[in-house]
Amino acid sequence: MKKFGLLLAGGIAAVVLLSTIGPMVGLVVSLVLLYFIFKQFLKAETTKGKIGLGVIGFIVLMASIHNAPAIIGVAAAYVLYLVYKKWNKNKHTTVKKESDPFANFEKQWNDLKHY
Repeated sequence: MKKFGLLLAGGIAAVVLLSTIGPMVGLVVSLVLLYFIFKQFLKAETTKGKIGLGVIGFIVLMASIHNAPAIIGVAAAYVLYLVYKKWNKNKHTTVKKESDPFANFEKQWNDLKHY
């Protein structure tokens, strides 16, 4: 039953992630553009240049806000990662103390030290 729940959560997260790939790409592109516009704004020496870059930066900022559903896509990617970790967690085997040769060696060494 646990595997079914993980499969269901992973499937829903995958569908949400695939449906928000467009906004995620748009958000990344608009944030990169906004970064370069901000750097040019700091370098601009004239008032006209600063006003022009400020207007362009505002337009790009509105475009990046328009791609806000990308945050849901990032959350879905994180959920998909958690499902992947939980799914593979059951495959790892732990070493029991009885079968660990070093634990047995330590026990025997302590017994020999007492004689």
